[in-house]
Amino acid sequence: MPPTRLPLCMATVTNLDLQPGMLHSWMAELRSTAIQQDRQRFRHNLQRIGFLLAYEISRTLAYTPSEVTTPLGSLQLPQLPAQPVLVSILRAALPMQEGFLQVYDQADCGFVAAYRNPLGEEAFEISVDYSSCPNLAGRCLMLLDPMIATGRSMVACYRQLGQYGQPAQLYVAGLIASSEGLHLLQRQLPPHTHIYVAAIDDELTAKSYIVPGLGDAGDLAFGSKEIHS
Repeated sequence: MPPTRLPLCMATVTNLDLQPGMLHSWMAELRSTAIQQDRQRFRHNLQRIGFLLAYEISRTLAYTPSEVTTPLGSLQLPQLPAQPVLVSILRAALPMQEGFLQVYDQADCGFVAAYRNPLGEEAFEISVDYSSCPNLAGRCLMLLDPMIATGRSMVACYRQLGQYGQPAQLYVAGLIASSEGLHLLQRQLPPHTHIYVAAIDDELTAKSYIVPGLGDAGDLAFGSKEIHS
């Protein structure tokens, strides 16, 4: 049975969590405070869930027939006419990107750096201060970030990528999304957007962190960081 798709008013959301599978075991390890402290294991779980998301997305893409010659004959097999562009939001999406590259092994890659800039006790703005990306005009863009909390980072990064051209297709892939973040994406991303997540959590804290979530994916994957103004 394929993953359940949730039709939203504009973008579509596919939540892989709604069907049983090994995904739940990997998500349990990512969320568990006892297991997630193993940094290599945390990155590995991000990578293989990235692979799973990438494969599920691959089932929706358009293919063209191509002749393949074997030692004993030939046959027609569907092939992607063009590889997608994978763009990771630094730094937490890097292990996810490795999983995506196992599926789209000839894909071009881009990178965007986004972070929360505090404005007070609970308020913040999203700052995007770096991007590197190939030409996106007419291509399939896959934008990756493990945690979609408010959704504002994803929207800001997509707008930053506008300087590289308008993609023909947009896929957003995340590990855990909040309901609030998904609603923002469907309001502010293009109608053709397809959103794939491994889980949806309903709650955000006053500081806009996902509950129950799993913590800071970037810190768990690569170590804690210092913020200097």
